[in-house]
Amino acid sequence: MRIGTGSKRPKIIRVALLIVLDVVILNLTSLLALLMRFDFNVSAVQSRSFMKYYFEYSLITSVFMVLIFIPFKLYNSLWRFASIDELIRIVVACALFSVLKLAANVAGLTSFPFSYPLIGGMLLILGVGLSRMGYRIMRSLIRPEEKTSEIRTLLIGGGSAGAIVLREFQTSVKSFNNVVCIVDDDYSKRGSYLRGVKIVGNRYDIKAVVEQYKIEEIVLAIPTASAKDKREIVNLCQQTSCRLKILPGIFQLANGEIALEKVRDVDVLDLLGRDSVKVDLSKIAAYITGKTVLVTGGGGSIGSELCRQIAKNKPALLIIFDIYENNAYEIQQELLRNHPDLNLQTLIGSVRDRERVNMVFSKYRPDLVFHAAAHKHVPLMEDSPNEAVKNNVFGTLNVARAADRYHARKFVLISTDKAVNPTNIMGATKRICEMIVQSMARHSETVFVAVRFGNVLGSNGSVIPLFKKQIAEGGPVTVTHKDIIRFFMTIPEAVSLVLQAGALAKQGEIFVLDMGEPVRIDDLARNMIRLSGFEPDVDIEIKYTGLRPGEKLYEEMLMKEEGLQTTENELIHIGKPLIIDETNFKNQLDALHAACEENRPDIAEKVAEIVTTYHRTPVGV
Repeated sequence: MRIGTGSKRPKIIRVALLIVLDVVILNLTSLLALLMRFDFNVSAVQSRSFMKYYFEYSLITSVFMVLIFIPFKLYNSLWRFASIDELIRIVVACALFSVLKLAANVAGLTSFPFSYPLIGGMLLILGVGLSRMGYRIMRSLIRPEEKTSEIRTLLIGGGSAGAIVLREFQTSVKSFNNVVCIVDDDYSKRGSYLRGVKIVGNRYDIKAVVEQYKIEEIVLAIPTASAKDKREIVNLCQQTSCRLKILPGIFQLANGEIALEKVRDVDVLDLLGRDSVKVDLSKIAAYITGKTVLVTGGGGSIGSELCRQIAKNKPALLIIFDIYENNAYEIQQELLRNHPDLNLQTLIGSVRDRERVNMVFSKYRPDLVFHAAAHKHVPLMEDSPNEAVKNNVFGTLNVARAADRYHARKFVLISTDKAVNPTNIMGATKRICEMIVQSMARHSETVFVAVRFGNVLGSNGSVIPLFKKQIAEGGPVTVTHKDIIRFFMTIPEAVSLVLQAGALAKQGEIFVLDMGEPVRIDDLARNMIRLSGFEPDVDIEIKYTGLRPGEKLYEEMLMKEEGLQTTENELIHIGKPLIIDETNFKNQLDALHAACEENRPDIAEKVAEIVTTYHRTPVGV
């Protein structure tokens, strides 16, 4: 792609300049070594033809030196990060080059004095080392002149990442951070110095250290920290009035990308994040690569991320099916940019349209179906229950029957924790969808499964974008109930586990994703306000509005009737399917279909006849 090519150009130019510089240094130091060997007697050098040999061998030795320097990675590091490690590699590479030159002389391939390669090697080390370190020294010298103000900064983390960030703060002309102290949980480091800055305590000393050293900004530089540790440290930092910044991840250390631009503000995701979700990429690729894959609701939050991750696994054809053309168009264009070789088909249509669904299956014969199309907004569906039934229940039925009729290999339903003991019509309809999947699984060659998880961060209509908007407007931030809790997972994490569950699917399972620890929404709102630089209930009001129609204080992941089985992935569990009277279930679906087509006002009662665990929550509780 053009973007990738353009991003490599500065590196290519830098490497080329370094090679040219090294060649110039080699030839200058070699000439100087020759003159030093003969006490700068030019006539003596020329009379023995050494000057002639010098020019004859200069090109060969230059190429030879570059070939030795490359495996020592002397052209991969940045000048501003030149360090002892690089200096050691310079010494070893130059010494090896000099030893090989001496060996060539001993073998009679060259006719220089034996001391010449040794003198030249020492001068080469000096020249190359100064060229690398000189830029860093120059930056240190000019930085104070260009820096006009300083931010008193506490650095959390005295490890390798902290050292790199500290060096960048100290040497970059773009930095206005003056790191005055460091905290680190390694007790053995306490009282020691990192680049002249003292390590004064551990995470539990943060509040006292901020007061003692008059800290204005805190930077968390422990990319290897677990999500739990990171949350605890950030919560401790929030007890101060300091601005918070964070170094995102360990991958930047490996890629040599640590720079000021990588140190960003702490986000609410850092507080809600979990340890990295691990999936078996080989198993996911094995059942997606070379297959025709259909994603219904492919333009939505979950559907679009499914498309992104499926595209990475090289399907034979990826089909995006969505009723909303704007979302479908956006993910289509994104995938075409990022995967120019992807065979992609974007179709507009509704899962409620049985004939349209059948036409898509008849034409494309998908091997895998990920059914993400659904109405999901709880309060809105309470006001339009018939639409929830039409779209969620009978949209699912249309797609499931088409998958069976046209012999799809697997059908994966995206379900929700709200299907467990539902208190709203949306959750109840999704429970019926799970029942459809389990019923179809009994008689079909297609593998039918459902994957159930909780709230995803940043999805359309979720609480975090709403809170951000309310904070930007100056408040109030509205929380329905002080004690309401929810499970959260990032969209990429949830989708990767959905794909993993699809690989594990045998028939009729309801896969339940481990959502981690529940989050109190009131705490989430207060943390977001603090991260925005305000004080809750002082600068921005938190207003409790009462539970909305169909909403409950807590979500459950498993029904009481279901057992729980483990899988090879510790974050994926299997709920035991319920026994369903299929004849009765079919009759109930027929009656429900007739009722919703008539837009009956008692549709919720009809749903409750099917989902016996459905109990509507009184409004305002």
